Amino acid sequence: MRDFYGVTLDCPLMLGTARYPSPAVMERAFRASGAEIATVSLRREAGGGQAFWRIVRDMGVRVLPNTAGCYSAREAVTTAHMARELFETNWIKLEVIGHADTLQPDPFGLVEAAEILAAEGFEIFPYTTEDQVVARRLVDAGCRVLMPWGAPIGSGLGLNNRYGLRTLRAAFPDIPLVVDAGLGLPSHAAEAMELGCDAVLLNTAVAQAGDPVAMAEAFALAARAGRIAAGAGPMVPRDMAQPSTPVIGKAWL
Repeated sequence: MRDFYGVTLDCPLMLGTARYPSPAVMERAFRASGAEIATVSLRREAGGGQAFWRIVRDMGVRVLPNTAGCYSAREAVTTAHMARELFETNWIKLEVIGHADTLQPDPFGLVEAAEILAAEGFEIFPYTTEDQVVARRLVDAGCRVLMPWGAPIGSGLGLNNRYGLRTLRAAFPDIPLVVDAGLGLPSHAAEAMELGCDAVLLNTAVAQAGDPVAMAEAFALAARAGRIAAGAGPMVPRDMAQPSTPVIGKAWL
């Protein structure tokens, strides 16, 4: 079990705090999931005020502020400074968006912001793609976690590039990987964990479900199942059939 800047997680599920029907439903979903990390937007906290922040603190989770909605390195750095002061943590989920339709990260702005924030003592969780070149630049900048997307934020499409995630895992065996964005079903979370990722982060699939509490529990169970399966050593797919019943002792007529 890898650690995230010195913190180990019993539950490999991280949850966002936006778009729930009510703060009470959000709290129940977190408790049902066992999630230990909550992502919080500076804009979300400002909109909810002290009541929202009090609920998050009472849940006993570790807060991971994010720079959601930032379209430049400068804006992301400024938001990170404000988040550190408000939430009193060096953790930051760094987002620098480069495309308005897909919300794909801007790799250039992301690396630029990561270099600045790492030099200032931030512990960065960068929202990135599965691109190995960008990943290397982020690690060299000081990131000790990588958060590749599964699919565009809020799309629910699952893992669009399984090959990319597998090769990223192989290229960075000692760096915690968190699949962030695009997961729509618990099976997507299980698959990400089976590929060797260390956690999954999602929001919309739980918050906008018909029953967010039940869906949060389902995602937690799926993520745990995937982690156990990855550690158990899954069988290698074959092109040919192989009988499960041995032929030794078979009667030959």
